[in-house]
Amino acid sequence: MSQRFTVSKSGGDRRPSDIQGEVNQLFEGDEPPTSSSGGGGGAEGEDAAGAEVVIVLKGDSNPKESSPFINSSDAAAEKSQQYDGKNMALFEEEMDTSPMVSSLLSSLANYSNLPQGSKEHEEAENNEAESSRKKPVKAPQLGTLMGVYLPCIQNIFGVILFLRMTWLVGIGGVIGTFIIVFMCCSTTMLTAISMSAIATNGVVPAGGSYYMISRSLGPEFGGAVGICFYLGTTFAGAMYILGAIELLLIYIAPKAAIFPLEGLEGAEAEAALLNNMRVYGTILLTSMATVVFVGVKYVNKLALVFLACVILSILAVYAGVIKTGIDPPDFPVCVLGNRTLVWKTFDVCAKTIETANGTVTTQLWSMFCDSPLLNATCDKYFVANNITQIQGIPGITSGILADNLFGNYYEKGDLIARKYMESAEEQDDTLTNSNRYVLADITSFFTLLVGIYFPSVTGIMAGSNRSGDLRDAQKSIPVGTIAAITTTSLVYMSSVFLFGACIDGVVLRDKFGEGVHGNLVIGTLAWPSPWVIVIGSFFSTCGAGLQSLTGAPRLMQAIAKDGIVPALRIFGHGKANGEPTWSLLLTACICESGILIASLDAVAPILSMFFLMCYMFVNLACALQTLLRTPNWRPRFKFYHWALSFLGMSLCLTLMFLCSWYYAIVAMVIAGSIYKYIEFAGAEKEWGDGIRGLSLSAARYALMRLEEGPPHTKNWRPQLLTLVSTDAEQNVEQPRLLSLTNQLKAGKGLTIVGTALEGTYLENHDKSQRAEQALRKLMETEKVKGFSQVTVSSNLRDATSHLLQASGLGGLKHNAVLVSWPRNWRQGDEHQTWRNFVELVRETTAAHLALLVPKNISAFPSNGERFTEGHIDVWWIVHDGGMLMLLPFLLRQHKVWRKCKMRIFTVAQLDDNSIQMKKDLTTFLYHLRIDAMVEVVEMHDSDISAYTYEKTLVMEQRSQMLKQINLTKTEREREIQSITDSSRGSIRRKNPAAVTTQLSVTEDPPAASKEEKPEEEVQLIHDNTNPASPATPATPLTPTEGAKSPGEQVQMTWTEKCDGEPAKPPGAATPEGIKDIFNMKPEWENLNQSNVRRMHTALRLNEVIIKKSSEAKLVLLNMPGPPKNRTGDENYMEFLEVLTDGLNRVLLVRGGGREVITIYS
Repeated sequence: MSQRFTVSKSGGDRRPSDIQGEVNQLFEGDEPPTSSSGGGGGAEGEDAAGAEVVIVLKGDSNPKESSPFINSSDAAAEKSQQYDGKNMALFEEEMDTSPMVSSLLSSLANYSNLPQGSKEHEEAENNEAESSRKKPVKAPQLGTLMGVYLPCIQNIFGVILFLRMTWLVGIGGVIGTFIIVFMCCSTTMLTAISMSAIATNGVVPAGGSYYMISRSLGPEFGGAVGICFYLGTTFAGAMYILGAIELLLIYIAPKAAIFPLEGLEGAEAEAALLNNMRVYGTILLTSMATVVFVGVKYVNKLALVFLACVILSILAVYAGVIKTGIDPPDFPVCVLGNRTLVWKTFDVCAKTIETANGTVTTQLWSMFCDSPLLNATCDKYFVANNITQIQGIPGITSGILADNLFGNYYEKGDLIARKYMESAEEQDDTLTNSNRYVLADITSFFTLLVGIYFPSVTGIMAGSNRSGDLRDAQKSIPVGTIAAITTTSLVYMSSVFLFGACIDGVVLRDKFGEGVHGNLVIGTLAWPSPWVIVIGSFFSTCGAGLQSLTGAPRLMQAIAKDGIVPALRIFGHGKANGEPTWSLLLTACICESGILIASLDAVAPILSMFFLMCYMFVNLACALQTLLRTPNWRPRFKFYHWALSFLGMSLCLTLMFLCSWYYAIVAMVIAGSIYKYIEFAGAEKEWGDGIRGLSLSAARYALMRLEEGPPHTKNWRPQLLTLVSTDAEQNVEQPRLLSLTNQLKAGKGLTIVGTALEGTYLENHDKSQRAEQALRKLMETEKVKGFSQVTVSSNLRDATSHLLQASGLGGLKHNAVLVSWPRNWRQGDEHQTWRNFVELVRETTAAHLALLVPKNISAFPSNGERFTEGHIDVWWIVHDGGMLMLLPFLLRQHKVWRKCKMRIFTVAQLDDNSIQMKKDLTTFLYHLRIDAMVEVVEMHDSDISAYTYEKTLVMEQRSQMLKQINLTKTEREREIQSITDSSRGSIRRKNPAAVTTQLSVTEDPPAASKEEKPEEEVQLIHDNTNPASPATPATPLTPTEGAKSPGEQVQMTWTEKCDGEPAKPPGAATPEGIKDIFNMKPEWENLNQSNVRRMHTALRLNEVIIKKSSEAKLVLLNMPGPPKNRTGDENYMEFLEVLTDGLNRVLLVRGGGREVITIYS
């Protein structure tokens, strides 16, 4: 809101600045506007008398969301005002709604994109006790190294590298593991390329992959993938916690186990280990969640420590590899035959040792024999095989790589045996003392290894998630992410070869290092001590878990705050400083479910699924945007291509099913369910997404295909253009017309609901908008799926014609028009309505469109009603391409009409064989697969009755009178007087007693102006054209209600209809009345014989239809065509009125001139 104060300058001694100060005193407390060049411009003309200073005070009346550019502020708005009245006068009107370029650029330059992330929460916590005044937010300062590269490195290197990499190489072989690593690293690299393109296509606020996908693929995909990414991050937290507990209980402090493993074998030992993992995992999760809840600042301060642990651990491994070439470490492995022994409870790898006192048995002997004596009974395999001590880490120069090239897959419980060593065993020997040997704890296969390994390459989104903290996100994200993936990929690929070249196969396949004194296998390789790796990996794993518990709740909070998933809105709330408390609670609960699984190898494939799905959609988003060539797709990162994105997407999909086909299906079902939920229940968001672009491209392609030719008869379905009229408030006058539209749409297809407005578009634009909204609202209420269209033209006739011609697009055009019968068309002031209707009938015929005209539309059922019984009657008089057959079938697909039966009546002429007709029609319907009862109605020629002549006479009199409505006042009075006089002459001949009454009506009207007199005369005839039916409530009564009008007097002379049924209006059954029929002969001879014949047909048909179908729920009837010349239009309306008289619901149908139903499949 702006207020203008104009202060006129009366003398030359007062400066504009003085006046400015005086005006400012009116608003104490408001800051005075800052002086600018605009003020100087005003001072230049201080000598001119009568100069005035205009001060504009702007208020913040518009919500921030509606401002036309980013971060529009009052200062920017004031700045734009400085250009008023200067050299931009040409654009004064535009400047009211659009910003000047200078103010736009200044606001963009000051745009800061700090997300409300961890950093701000930390500041908020520190400043809680301080005053609430705002401090300027520092511009983001992180560069590529600290902002993207190192966070990605920390997130990518994780628990799998330290705990499972050596085992993967041992089981899969160097070649097989290299293939897995290469596939996974290629997937993340291709995803990083796609992500870089999206991240550099404009400003990406905090939210990372969720924000990118939702803004690229729309809220449905964004929500589904965002939740999948959230679940993946949460399960990653569970995996890291399980990894930390595994390190703690197996390598650091085995004695800390609550459920002791000593003395347990097989399933019991496994169950005890899992229970320990569950208990300690829950304790660690609780403590971590508490740390995150208390303050994220502690997590951020520890991040560098955890990163240092990761880097030091990896350097220790490389140092150890180098050292193996010079001086291999001493890590012996004890092998019995070719079986690896668990080196825990014995000290020497030998059966006996030679001492000064002779041969002495060892602790190993006691494990397999019943006594320490040399003659003791021992295990058969122990006796038959020798004990061998081999070097666990022979070194990089040993040539062990050749033995480790190929994979060794095991069933659960299989012995970890050394290849190429002799073993004496009998086939039928059962395995005894199984807890003495190193056994396979799970069944391994190639696809399992893929699922376990993939989480070690996730974490590539760490940089994009921090986009708000970066100095130049557009440059840092691509460079940092791709560099981090390159680094980690090289480390992983090299480690595969180095592990295979340095460590013996039995040690590699020993998952928990049981054969090397319970050491972490990768730790045995490290220099200077295995503890470097154990402690380093423990802390880095805990740090990764904390990062997951910090990031996942914020991701959930971002999704909840977007409002696209109504059920998650509660998780958008948090502490006063914005900490996502509820989201953290949800994350902890989901994380606990992962911990209860308790097996690292079982949790890893679950999070692989969710991450792979997320990466797949990142690639899809990039490919779609590139292929669709969206105008807004202008990434700064140029090294992308749609083929690379598709390759990445294909790899993601392949890996999903490789990891676990059933997990992949579950993940897809979850994502699909979320997608459909957001589609139906979510808030509608317009983010300019690529799916909308895809829809447009698909629609264009389909429309171009439709252009190739008209549809085959088998594919014909009613594409409806429903024409409705609106009242003065732009509300639809015939809502039941849309109910009927819905009921007819069992054939699906196109629906356009259109209305016409009178006037010019410029003046009626708002009215047009309101009418369109009313149409959409009603369509939603009536569940009509389609489009609304409003046309404005100088007159309704042209507007309707424009709708008829211009609706639809290409091949997707309407082929049928649905319009209601004009109500009260006989009223004098409604003459234009029926003229428009007849013209519409002509235009649909010319355009080869089918026409459906429901009469008494208000009597038609709504969508909520149900007919439990009844008939839909079809009166098939002329063949119209099968429309009359098809429409009842479509109606009966809808629940309103479902229980109605279909009857088909056809009319036989004098020379037709009605029996044969019925037989042929029954066969035809059988071939059409339509169930209906058939009846042939015989209509023989009969004499034209007196009633027909009378009806025609009144119609022509009325027709003649309606023609005069548009004449001048004098001509109108003269013409009506002549018509009335001739009518009176006819009445005098028939009933002289009625003349006095008639004169009292016509010559002594009530006090009214002469202008109204002709309309009264018209009304007298109009009210009585249909004597067989009572006056409808809508028909206005004449001023002389008790008097008989000329029409009534004329129609009271007939005595019977054509079938001999007596119809007795008051005063008609007198002998004088019967004689008067013959007195009218001269007048009848002057009638148009064509009109008489048509009236005869209409009356006869109406009589038969009422006889057969008076109880029908709906009557469908062929609609006769309008006369070729326009002189008989009003007669045409009368014929249709007579034809449908006395029927409750009628649907007049006029075919479009083509077959719409076929007997062929």
